[in-house]
Order: sequence, then C-alpha cells, then structure tokens
Amino acid sequence: MSEQENNSVDGNDENKLIAQRREKLSELREQGQAFPNSFKRLHDASNLVAEFADKSKDELEKISMQVVLAGRIIRIRGPFVVIQDGSDQIQLYLNNKSFPEDLAKKIKSLDLGDIIGVHGEVFKTNKDELTVRVASFELVTKSLRPLPDKFKGLTDTEMRYRQRYVDLIVNQESRSVFTTRSKIVAFIRRYFDDLGFMEVETPMMQIIPGGATARPFITHHNALDQDMYLRVAPELYLKRLVVGGFEKVFELNRNFRNEGLSTRHNPEFTMLEFYQTYSRYEDLMDLTEDLFREIAKALFGDSKVTYQGSVYDFNTAFDRLSVKESICRFCEGVKMKDLETKESLVETANRFDVRFDESWAHGKILMEVFDQQVESKLDQPTFITQYPIEVSPLARRNEENPDITDRFELIIGGRELANGFSELNDPEDQAERFKAQVAEKDSGDIEAMHYDEDYITALEYGMPPTAGEGIGIDRLVMLFTDSASIKDVLLFPHMRPVQDGE
Repeated sequence: MSEQENNSVDGNDENKLIAQRREKLSELREQGQAFPNSFKRLHDASNLVAEFADKSKDELEKISMQVVLAGRIIRIRGPFVVIQDGSDQIQLYLNNKSFPEDLAKKIKSLDLGDIIGVHGEVFKTNKDELTVRVASFELVTKSLRPLPDKFKGLTDTEMRYRQRYVDLIVNQESRSVFTTRSKIVAFIRRYFDDLGFMEVETPMMQIIPGGATARPFITHHNALDQDMYLRVAPELYLKRLVVGGFEKVFELNRNFRNEGLSTRHNPEFTMLEFYQTYSRYEDLMDLTEDLFREIAKALFGDSKVTYQGSVYDFNTAFDRLSVKESICRFCEGVKMKDLETKESLVETANRFDVRFDESWAHGKILMEVFDQQVESKLDQPTFITQYPIEVSPLARRNEENPDITDRFELIIGGRELANGFSELNDPEDQAERFKAQVAEKDSGDIEAMHYDEDYITALEYGMPPTAGEGIGIDRLVMLFTDSASIKDVLLFPHMRPVQDGE
C-alpha cells in the first residue's frame, strides 16, 4: 500500500501526493471503475465490536462470521488496515498472497483516506485484536487529498472550523461532541413531548423583527418587493399561538442576530423556546432545574457535570438571587441603598469603572453594572431574578413592585443559558412598552424593538396567564460536552473570509 502511518507532509509533498492520486483516479476512469455505486454494506463496525470484541480466538473460528463492511482507510501498517465508518473503527487484514494478481495490485495502490468495501471473516489476531480477514474488496471512493498526520490530527483550530469534514474524519473528540449534541436535542424533544407540549414552527423571515432586543439581519423578498428580517426570536409568534388556544408549545430552531463573533456568540444559533399557560416564572425555574438534571442523567447516568474544571451537581437546587442581591454579593462594599436611586447607582457604577451613558434610565444602568461586574463571577447554577422593566419589554410587571418584572436568567459558568418570565398579557401595557422601545430606537438604540401592531391585536383577543422561556442550545451543548468555544459545538461556524496571502 502506498501510504503508511506517518503521513505528515509539507505543501510541496502534499501537491505531489495529490498528483499521484489523480493519476490513480485517471487509471480507474480508463478502466470504468471510478466511483462505483453498487456496493451494498450489510454490517457496521460498532455492532461487530459490540458483538465480537469479547469473543475468544477459538470462539470466532467456530462461529466463522462472514461480514460485508465499508469504511475510510485511516491507518495502514503492512497488511493491517484500519477503516472507520460512521459508527466506529475496525481492523482489516489484507494479505497480498491470498488475493488474485489483479486484486493484489489494487491493494498496493490504496491510500489513506480511500473508502473501500470488503467481504471477509471476523477473527482475532495473536495480539487479541478483533480483525476482519478480507477475502475480497472494492475501492468505493478514491480520496485525492492526504489526511493530516494520524498522531497530530487536525490541530489547527481555525482549520478545524473551516474544514469540519476533515476534522470529523480525524478527530474522534469532534465526532463525539456532535453525537452528544444530537442526543441532547432528541432528548429535549422527548422531554417536552412527555409533558404534553406541541412542537411548532414559526416564520424565519418576518416583516417586523420581534421577541428580543437585538440587531437583525435584513433581506429582500422579491415577490412581495419588500425588505424582511431574519428572526431574532420566535417569541411573538409562539404567543400568538397561545392566544389561538395552543396552551403548551415549543420550538427548536434557528435565530439570527447581526452581532459580533466570539467564543460565546455566533450570529446564527439554535434556540429552544417554550410557553405554558397558567404558569408563572417560578414554575419554569423548577422545570429548568429538572430538565438540566434529566439531560445529565440521560448522557452520563449521573447528575454531575464537569465543565472547564468546575463541577456542577444538577441534583442540587440552583441558587436564586435578584439582580440587586447579586450586585451586593459580588461587588465589594455595595449595599442595597447604593442601588435604589439613579444618583447613588451612577456613583456605584463609576466606582467600579462600569461603561454606561448617564442619559440611560435607572434600570438600564443597573443591568450594565450586573453585566460588567457580576455575570462572569456566577460560576455555579444561579437564577437571577427581578429584572428592571426598562430591559424587559415583554415581561409581566411584578405585582408588588412595578419597576421590576417577573423574569429570570439562568447563569452557569459565568454565561447566560436561559431567559424566562411571566408573560405580559395586558395589551395596553404592552403597547406602551413597544412605544418606549420605538423611542429608544429613534434615539439611536439599533437593538430596540419595533412596534408590532398585529401582536397587540392578538393580545386584545385575550392571552391567558402564561410563562415562557428560551434556552440557548449551543451554550447548553458547550456545557454538557465541556467545550470552551461555541465554535466547537457548531458544525459550520461563521468565519471571517481568508485574506489573500494568509
């Protein structure tokens, strides 16, 4: 075989290898054997490993199990070849002496990365390695580019994100992350289905971007000849469905926010949003604790999760603090009285070098103090409650204090994972909130909401008391896979274009 285990190459050598592989492909084309589509696979590696790995050499000889496998060649050691399919890896034994001359010649032309189909018998080597003794094989797909060095894998982080397909071939850890992501999403669907929620789909393109304070992406609908917005949140449409009589709904889908790129942010991200009638925000905090606990048990059989060196036990009740209580706890020397008036709050913010505009309302400055001085310090799971009304345009006012709302955010590891609240179902109050958002937008806040007249009309038909919540799936997966960057849990994260010369 033409390439052994150590296939580390520089640019010039890589070009030579690609040229050699193209020559081999050209020969296959001349023979009418390039990219055949007739091979039928009957077995996969993981099932064979599960069924036969514990069998002895003698037991396998008695069973004489014949298999039909296909996979990508990832290692070559003399006559021993390791292939990898979508489930696992398994070793093959290709002995030139046991093949007709034409097949023996084809063995020598195989390269790392080629995809082959094989017929053979399962056995154990003298080193007790489960192996398939190949009786015949077929080159299914010729790989024209060499794989990264087997010992180093694809270690260039940016290249892993840009060429995820190569990353998935050579890095088992990456495949495991995305397998876990799929399991989490499937579990969430079962969880809400078992609770009687109905999964729905709402528009991705909207005439008015609503449901969150965020800068939207703008597109153009040619048939309607009007600009539209990619949705920043499905919230207002989901609550329209609540008005229509669907009392427990959820959606798992994409949101788009025209904001920066970081280890925590991607402009396109997956969000779970759900709404439940005759519930309060406290009910959703209880539900969220249960959801996180059950996900951990489903994945690991335990309620404990380790993330970036911290251990979180989801069997323990999450801490619950108001915004002001959290500031007093984590900002040294701050007392509740320092946060009560705008004047004292401005002094407090200046003392901690918080960036803000003095024209802002009290509640907005308060949240800047929290965002800049507190959030990153909240490591263990914590529900932050009692958000100011100025930054909560869709949440219900607290009945005892109209300056705050019945809202929470869940912070774990210094980052927000969930946001929920008792929903504002008073159409006149909501209309005034929208007007305040429009005023903010007119004064230069590009993230402020638009006035959604149709949503006000929906509320005027009557929405029952409801609580709703959004959970960021990407950050949730980061937590449960111990991934430091959001790009590690997105199959194809957004990247800046490569510049000439890079």
